[in-house]
Amino acid sequence: MNTIANIDDFRKLAKHRLPKIFFDYIDGGSFSETTLLRNHSDFQKWKLTQRVLRIKEMPRLDTEFLGATHGLPFMLGPVGFLGLYHRNGEVHTAKAAKKKGVPFCLSTFSLKSLGVICREVGGSIHFQLYMDRNKSFVEHLLQAAFEAEIDTLYLTVDTSVTSVREKDVRNGFRALTKLNIKLFLAMIQKPGWCLDMLRSGSLRVEAVSNYPEFGKGILEQASKLSSRLDHSLTWEDFKWLRKKWKKKLVLKGILSSNDALKAKDLGADAIIISNHGGRQLDYATSTIAALPEIRKTVGKEYCVMIDGGFRRGSEIVMALGLGADGVLLGRGYAFALAANGERGVEQAIEILSNEISITLKLMGLRSVKELQSLGRECVKAY
Repeated sequence: MNTIANIDDFRKLAKHRLPKIFFDYIDGGSFSETTLLRNHSDFQKWKLTQRVLRIKEMPRLDTEFLGATHGLPFMLGPVGFLGLYHRNGEVHTAKAAKKKGVPFCLSTFSLKSLGVICREVGGSIHFQLYMDRNKSFVEHLLQAAFEAEIDTLYLTVDTSVTSVREKDVRNGFRALTKLNIKLFLAMIQKPGWCLDMLRSGSLRVEAVSNYPEFGKGILEQASKLSSRLDHSLTWEDFKWLRKKWKKKLVLKGILSSNDALKAKDLGADAIIISNHGGRQLDYATSTIAALPEIRKTVGKEYCVMIDGGFRRGSEIVMALGLGADGVLLGRGYAFALAANGERGVEQAIEILSNEISITLKLMGLRSVKELQSLGRECVKAY
């Protein structure tokens, strides 16, 4: 039996269990994968301040972000096609998030629909929107979010053109529209995954089930969804969406201070510092490197979230000390889902919670709030 000690252990199990085409889709980055690597390596540029003999109890981890107080300083961010990593992946993830008291943001590129997730599971569910070039389809997604009583909508703004992810190119993901012999042979080498998927029945994106132009099977639908992203996306489209969506609206994909300030000025309720997990602009800055200047630019009171490369509780602590209100996980919980379903996601949340708690204790901090108030006294350049 494999012992799970950290998030990277889930990655190893996910690689063992998933067909290569789907593992590489989660794991890979764009072009040279330099941005992907920077997201990980740039944590090494910061150091945490150790303080001893200061506190008796274990620290409090409750944190305020996106207009609410949460039990932990992180949430589960949007990851596409979770239902391909484990049967009913979106449902299992939502259940784990609800049980652990953290928000879960469902991706547009999900097998299960927003209505199903909210009806069957509930909890703190958010929705992430990709801007389709057909505004009537976007309005359909907004109506679904409204009917599901979603409070928080995320617009992803760094994918107006899809970058080249060379692993996906070699594997044919989002290029193949039907199962071919090569893919079939690759899949049957993972019998556990195959049996799990067979129990799922027909795999499809439920949100497009009434739109025949997207095709019928999951491979064709994934390809069509990607090809229909609005390449002309601008701030004018954000203004259009801001008028349409009256609840909380978050911009995901901000990496410059100028864009952060413009998002704030145009009415975004929050931003997410993100480079799409190193899957879009190659040789971009890491998110952790961009955080301090963006926080300084938008001020202390504006909600700033961050994602990108987080695998350790200590890394989450760094981000909180450098000015983030909260952290979004992506690959970390996707690997756990692929490895062990709902229980895997729960374990990932538990591992990171424990790492955060231990880290704060060793820093002599009573709470996440104290960390955030002290800021750069606790996290310094190495």
